[in-house]
Formats: sequence, structure tokens, C-alpha cells
Amino acid sequence: MNNFQTLLDGLRLPVLASPMFLVSNPAMVIAQCTSGIIGSFPVLNARPQEELAVWLQRIADALQADRAAGGNPAPYAVNLVIRANSDRFEADLETCVAHRVPIVITSLGDPTRVAERVHAYGGLVLHDVTSARHARRALAGGADGLILVCAGAGGHAGALSPFALVNEVRRFFNGPIVLGGAISEGRSILAAQVLGADLVYMGTRFIATRESAAVDEYKAMLVQSTASDIVYTPHFSGIPANYLRPSIVNAGLDPDDLPVVDTAAVRAAGDRQKRWKDIWGAGQGVGGIDNVPPVAELVDRLETEYRAAQEDVGRRLCASALAQGTPT
Repeated sequence: MNNFQTLLDGLRLPVLASPMFLVSNPAMVIAQCTSGIIGSFPVLNARPQEELAVWLQRIADALQADRAAGGNPAPYAVNLVIRANSDRFEADLETCVAHRVPIVITSLGDPTRVAERVHAYGGLVLHDVTSARHARRALAGGADGLILVCAGAGGHAGALSPFALVNEVRRFFNGPIVLGGAISEGRSILAAQVLGADLVYMGTRFIATRESAAVDEYKAMLVQSTASDIVYTPHFSGIPANYLRPSIVNAGLDPDDLPVVDTAAVRAAGDRQKRWKDIWGAGQGVGGIDNVPPVAELVDRLETEYRAAQEDVGRRLCASALAQGTPT
């Protein structure tokens, strides 16, 4: 855990930018890391598989150049989905190990083998979970920390309130926790820390940035949407996820009457499943998105909001203590 504390101490903000399918790319990751937060991407965004090594080298070179110029870039992370029917998994794991990726985010399966390989070179493994049961399994598999994906998160989100899940997990785990779920501004980052998380998992807000690989129509829809425009359904991937209602309507479907699907069959289809690339994921924090800035400008804004929230909470606590006659 010492590595994790060192990581935290070097961050400008306690933020891990979520790896987003078809959205996260090297330009975004580099901009996030050089702005002082952890950037990440899913390995499957690098296509064909051989392109993954190119992406990793590009990111490593850019961060090294930033250090040489006096910067203090944050480490980066990649997301490996552990899936038996993924013919890319073995090659992707070997590539990540060869490039000594600092943080590997594992999802869905047992992280044991990944953890063994990553720990051998000193890397960290964080595992996505949506319940305390999954959290226990991930820790038994060697994960260093947990990413609690709670209700309101974009993409494949859980259904539990962060208040419930963080509390349950903290009863048996005092290590690194990253919290995801409708976090789109600085005050929410501070709130997550008060709740017991070490970092926040922020994805949707970064889709609407200049460096994002999302198409302009997707970014514009995020700016125009609110939490009521989010639909939670397993229809498109076999796993419950949050999507933008207007994108479902644009595909000719009724968001309130989606056909019943065999979720197991959809999941088993994996990469052979029909691509719903124009059904766009988003979290319930979408209502806080009002522009499409460069990543660096967004991080500046998040830090300003975060520091203002710290000061505001400090004043409130001081006023409360004075009102109760308690020394501050």
C-alpha cells in the first residue's frame, strides 16, 4: 500500500479518470496525467492489438518529456477486461507487463493472474466491483484496491448507493478505494473523500472535452442532457448500464419499452455482438456538464471547485463548533 500512498501524495486532485470504450485515447490520457490526475484507457480502444504497444510507448514518452521539462505528471492506468472468450486478453496482458504499466484496472473476472504479473514489476491492481461480495472476491484474487462503481455511474454501473457500498466495504477493507457514480464537479470529489474513498472515478465529464475521441454529436448531447435523460438497462451489452435517452431514440428504439433480451446470450456474444456504437453511455452527473473544454482547463476548474468546497466545509464546521461551544 506504500506505493498507493506515494501515488496519492503526488496527485494534484484525487481523481482517476475512468477508462471509456471508444472515447479514451492517448491524447486524453496524456492531458489528464500532465494536468495532475490519473488518466486511463481500455486496452480494446487500441486496434488492432499491435497498436496497444504503440499507445503505451506514446504515453510513456510524453510523460517522460513532461518530467524532463519540470512537470510532475500523474501515472497512467489501463483497463483489462478479464473475459474467457476474449482472444486478445493474453496478448494485451503480455503487452502491459512488457511496458510495466503503473496501474492496471481489472474488470469482471478473477484478477489473480493479472495481479501476480503486475505485482512482479511493482505495479498496482485496482478491480471494478459493484457489491461487497465482488469486493471480497477481488481482494482474495490479489487486487491492491477496489473501484466501487455505484448507482449513477456512466456505462456499466452498479445499483447500490455509494453510502451503502462504501460503508459495507470499509467494514472489512482499509486499503485503497476509488468511488464512482455521478461525480462531475469538485464538491463531489470532496464528498467522496468524506464518505471514505481515497480517489474518485470520473468518466462522463471527460467525454465532453476537446481531447476525447467521442464524436461532436455525443459531446453536444452531454451538454444538453440532465439526469432524467439517463436510462439504466442491460439491453445493449447484457450488463446493466447507463445510456443517454436521446441516443436510444435516435436509434429508432423506445427507451421506455426496450425489447426483452437474453442477457446471458448477449454477454456470451462478446465482440461478436452487434455494435451499438451510437448508443452513448453517460452517468447521472451529466446535468453538471455545460461546456466542452480542453482537459487541462477542466482540471483547473475542478481544482477551483474542490478548494472552494474545502473552505466552505471548513467554515461550516467552525461555525457549528462555535455554536455548540466546542473549541475549534
